[in-house]
Amino acid sequence: MTNERKGFIERHGLWTDEQSRAGAELLRRIEKEGIKNIRIGWGDQHGIVRGKTVTAEEFKSCLRSGKDFQLVTAIFDTTNHPIVPPFGAENNLNIPEMIGLPDGVLVPDPTTFKVLPWVESTGWVLCDAYFSNGKPCVLSTRQILSDQIAKLAGDGLSMKVGLEFEFYVFKMLDPKLAPSQSGYPPEPPSVEMIQHGYQYLTENRGDEIENILHFLQSNLAKLNLPLATLEDEWGPGQCEVTFNPLGATEAADTALLFRSAVKQLCRRHGYHASFMAIPKVQNVFPSGWHMHQSLVNSAGDNAFVASEAPGPLSKLGMAYLGGLLDNAPGTALLTTPTINGYKRQRPDGFAPTKASWALENRGSMLRVIGGPNDPASRIENRIGEPTANPYLYIASQIIAGRDGIARNANPGEAVKAAYLADRPTLPASLMDAVSAFKQSDVLKRELGDSFHNYMLMLKEFEINRFLSAVTDWEHSEYFEMY
Repeated sequence: MTNERKGFIERHGLWTDEQSRAGAELLRRIEKEGIKNIRIGWGDQHGIVRGKTVTAEEFKSCLRSGKDFQLVTAIFDTTNHPIVPPFGAENNLNIPEMIGLPDGVLVPDPTTFKVLPWVESTGWVLCDAYFSNGKPCVLSTRQILSDQIAKLAGDGLSMKVGLEFEFYVFKMLDPKLAPSQSGYPPEPPSVEMIQHGYQYLTENRGDEIENILHFLQSNLAKLNLPLATLEDEWGPGQCEVTFNPLGATEAADTALLFRSAVKQLCRRHGYHASFMAIPKVQNVFPSGWHMHQSLVNSAGDNAFVASEAPGPLSKLGMAYLGGLLDNAPGTALLTTPTINGYKRQRPDGFAPTKASWALENRGSMLRVIGGPNDPASRIENRIGEPTANPYLYIASQIIAGRDGIARNANPGEAVKAAYLADRPTLPASLMDAVSAFKQSDVLKRELGDSFHNYMLMLKEFEINRFLSAVTDWEHSEYFEMY
């Protein structure tokens, strides 16, 4: 076949052999199962799925040539404000392919295909974003993670990730759909609790929301997501879901689909699900995203397992631990990317305030689990907020950990009193996190100048919008007095 007759995917060699086989099988499956529509999705910079719905017939073309897609979404903040003038000569991004905001191309990854159980005859597939010249979009966070996984593979290692999400489910009272309520941003919906008060892990409270947990579990299981637990958490209506360990890319893809699925399922049944760290709702308890992680060597063994005392991790594992600690200020922007996320940090509030590690201590940033000869040895990072972009969160851990391994970083002694320990303080605000990210040579080197600059622009724009808004606190504090 001449190069002109090849599709975009083949012409630029964008699929692996595994993806090519999966693509061929997917065509047969769509025909056999009578699937009529496919949602082609892309995980944007905020970890939100954007994309298009195409017919099954159109999707056949997408499996050859991808789907045209407006990459203008890559310059949106969380409420779709462009962070740079959309048609500026340079856009201040230093990315020639973005000038004038031409279409990019979404290339489906057929290995991610799912059939959505709550939508009739509809499939779902994740895509990677490319420019029309066949180059990966440098703002695509799935590509950022892919690059870091490749570097880890070059070290003879791979990563296992255990996801642990906390989130809220509320009863929807008023979705606030009046035209006057649909601005930038729209008014948040009016909600009420689905439970009454704090009763952590009590059977009665769990039974109150069993119907909600059951329909979530049923649909998530149909997506073949590897759920381990689904339970009532601390606050009224707060839930926690954990997953069995996954490879790094699969874990990030799962996190993206999971959050989107939970929000859609709840909305369809008269509920509102929120992964916001602390919603402005009375009597809520903060929600976090705890990430369990370990490395696997070329023999398929857990590389964190210490073969002898003192441990608790292998030499490689302790150096990785040290890298996470040393780079904690810089990576905060990727693990806790919103203004709201830093409000989890309260004294004895189950969210870390110091860059510390400990054995089985939930007050430390890094909770080390296991010990010598324990095959389940791993690190739990408790810093993340549930809204974090999963590709960037996981990539940040690889970057920090590999840096620690390269330097044989020393994590120091385990702490006992995590909140009182003499350890470096973590960024206490998004502003602090931006400053630390800006100063991190490790992150700038690993992410590249363009993406590093882009993240700073994105978050500085968000901060400036926050600082220019008059808050309820200010109005209450000053309006009458002055």
